[in-house]
Amino acid sequence: MNALTLSAVFFIVWWIVLFAVLPWGVRTHDEDKDVILGTAPSAPVRPMLVRKALATTVVAAIVVALIWYGVEILGFDLDWAAERFRVRPASGQ
Repeated sequence: MNALTLSAVFFIVWWIVLFAVLPWGVRTHDEDKDVILGTAPSAPVRPMLVRKALATTVVAAIVVALIWYGVEILGFDLDWAAERFRVRPASGQ
């Protein structure tokens, strides 16, 4: 797996993990009973985006390291997956 492929996998995994991490610890204005006129009650009070970006980076790095280990060290590939899950190629007829 070359550096470009690894970077692309990291980019995709990072965004997927970000959407999983975004709801962590969110408190809305409505939950704090502090709705300011002109804002949505569901707006977060403190979104803590820097902390979430750091958590996303750490989790994405671990996931990409596991993917790299599976592909480079253990030899997982599409042929392995097709054999493991008994997927048959579509017939050309």
